[in-house]
Amino acid sequence: MRNTFYGTTNVTWYQLLNEMIDMRSFSNLWFWIALAVTWSTNSHWVLGVPYDMVVRAAKHGAEAETDLDDVVRVNINRTLYIFGTAGVWLLGFTSFLLATLIVLGFVYDVELAQALFLLAFPLTIVAVLRLRTARQIRADGAEGAELRRRLTRHRIWTQVIGMISIFVTTMWGIYQNLSFMFPDHNFKYQGSISLHDEDYASTGAFTDDWWRARGL
Repeated sequence: MRNTFYGTTNVTWYQLLNEMIDMRSFSNLWFWIALAVTWSTNSHWVLGVPYDMVVRAAKHGAEAETDLDDVVRVNINRTLYIFGTAGVWLLGFTSFLLATLIVLGFVYDVELAQALFLLAFPLTIVAVLRLRTARQIRADGAEGAELRRRLTRHRIWTQVIGMISIFVTTMWGIYQNLSFMFPDHNFKYQGSISLHDEDYASTGAFTDDWWRARGL
């Protein structure tokens, strides 16, 4: 059976896997769903507390406010304990992971690593912001209205970081998709070599099968 995507008769397991599962992240719908869900979740859960508890405490006070203070206190103590006991290891592992993704993604042009970096780096900033807010709340003993104000401010900054992250990821994803669809160096930066450029590198132009596979 002839493989219309690669224009060859012999089909390897790797080529078949790539046809069945799209390994390119920015053209994969699941990546964008994961990106939206990630930032929606981080915006809703503030220091491990669902934001609807903050709203309910502001409206009803009394028991709802007491519950909010207790839940925030438990989560802050847990967060600071984790960072206090394993903070150095977490810092080292996170730095190693981000450095690896940078090298794989932007030096070796691995698209999956690019997508993971654009997702992980902003979340690292949010984690640092969460740690800073937790320390301030415990140091000042914030409760009641002051606690709600700080949680709301933390949520706003998380949303700002999320919007910037989604915008940058979208622009980079558009650039990568244009580079894939039009690989004649109109969009691709110099020195970039990708796995999907094999046909172009060997013939100087993509085959008719390549374009037909993309409906062009």
